[in-house]
Amino acid sequence: MSDDILTPERVVLADRTPSREEAIRDVGRLLVDAGAVRPGYVDSMLAREETVSTSMGNFLAIPHGTNEGREFIDRTALAVIRYPEAISWDGDDVRFVVGIAGRENEHLEILGRIAVLFSEDDDVQALLAASTAEELFALISAVNED
Repeated sequence: MSDDILTPERVVLADRTPSREEAIRDVGRLLVDAGAVRPGYVDSMLAREETVSTSMGNFLAIPHGTNEGREFIDRTALAVIRYPEAISWDGDDVRFVVGIAGRENEHLEILGRIAVLFSEDDDVQALLAASTAEELFALISAVNED
């Protein structure tokens, strides 16, 4: 079992583009399947989205749970899904849904690393151009660095 925040199994190139709610459930399921969170965390991710959009621009959304949802987090983890078409996310186009679950405040540093990665247009273009999940993981796995 890896201590890495992001593993290759949790980087997915989806073959269909769902609704925003389905995308949150999909990325949440990856976190549940990884043993990082219990199912109640996915509900808290959906609840957070109802109060504040987690779209960050540059095709990125980072759904995460509410403060109340933290009780369902067993370990810090990320999951990434890239969709073939943009999801309309509160008026933004989102192709990358990065689910995050952080113990204590570990997720804040990870969010910073993701924000940096998605702040450069060239990097975003490379992430969009990745032809396999392995290639996408190689580009995004810098989030594991301490």
